Amino acid sequence: MKALVIGGTGTVGSRVVSGLIEKGKGVRVLTRSPEKTTGLPQGVEPAVGDLERPATLADAFAGAEAVFLLTPLSETETAQGLAAVQAARDARVRRIVHMSVALPAGSEHIPHFASKIPIEKAVRESGMEWTILRPNSFYQNDYWYEEPITRYGVYPQPIGSAGMNRVDVRDIADAAVNALVGPGHAGKVYPLHGPEALTGESVAETWGRHLGREVRYAGDDLESWQEQSLKMLPPWLVHDLRVMYEFIQKEGFEATPEELVNQEKVVGRPPRRFDDFAAETARGWKTA
Repeated sequence: MKALVIGGTGTVGSRVVSGLIEKGKGVRVLTRSPEKTTGLPQGVEPAVGDLERPATLADAFAGAEAVFLLTPLSETETAQGLAAVQAARDARVRRIVHMSVALPAGSEHIPHFASKIPIEKAVRESGMEWTILRPNSFYQNDYWYEEPITRYGVYPQPIGSAGMNRVDVRDIADAAVNALVGPGHAGKVYPLHGPEALTGESVAETWGRHLGREVRYAGDDLESWQEQSLKMLPPWLVHDLRVMYEFIQKEGFEATPEELVNQEKVVGRPPRRFDDFAAETARGWKTA
C-alpha cells in the first residue's frame, strides 16, 4: 500500500510517517518546500506540491491508495482541505483519514474549528472510505513555552480552570496509522483525548514538579495575553486563538467517558498521560 501523508514534516504528520514505515507501508510525503524533502526518512518518497495551488497536486496523489489529510492553521485552511479532497477523488484514492479538531457543542464559532467543518463534509461525501479524527489540544503545544517555563517559571497558555482533556500527538498518530491500514474504521468519527481534564494551574504544577522549581500559571487575562501575542503573531491568528481561549475558559474542553472508551478502538491502547509527557520532556529540557 502506498500512503500519501499531507503535513508529513510536521508535529503529527512526521509521526504518522514513522508509524507507517514501522508497519512496512510505502509512504509519500507532500510538502511545499523542496528543501524539506532532504530530511525525510530513508525510503520515503517526496512529492512537492501546494494545497493552495491545486494544479500542482495531481502527481503527488497519483497512485496513492490512502491519504492522511492534515491542514495547517491558516486563513485559507478550508480551501486547502477542499483542494486535497478533490485531488484524492481525481486520483481514485480508496481511503482518506482526515485530522479535524474536537468539536464540543457551541465551539463552531471558533474560526479554525469552523474552517474544518466544510472539509469534514467533503470527506464524508467523497465516495472514498473515510475516517475523521477529532483531537483535543496537543500536549506538545507546550514545546512553544519552554523558555517562559524554564527561564521565568511561568506557564503562559490561558486555558483557565474549566478543564480540558489535552492529548499526546503520538496517540493521534497511532490512531491515524491504524485507520489508514487497518479494518473497521470506515465511516467512523473518533474524538481523541487525554485521560484527565487539565487546567492552567494543574499544568503549571506538573511542570514545576518535574523541573524541580516553582512554575506559576500566568492567569486568565486575555487582554494581557493578546497584547503580548500581537508582538509575535499575525492579528488574524491572535483573534482566532483568543476566541478559542474564551470558549475554553468558559466551557472547558472535556472528554466524555464514552469518547475515552471509543477512542481505544482506533488508538489501540489507553491514552498517554500528561504527567508522563511532562516528565519525559522536562528531562530533555534539563539536559539541553
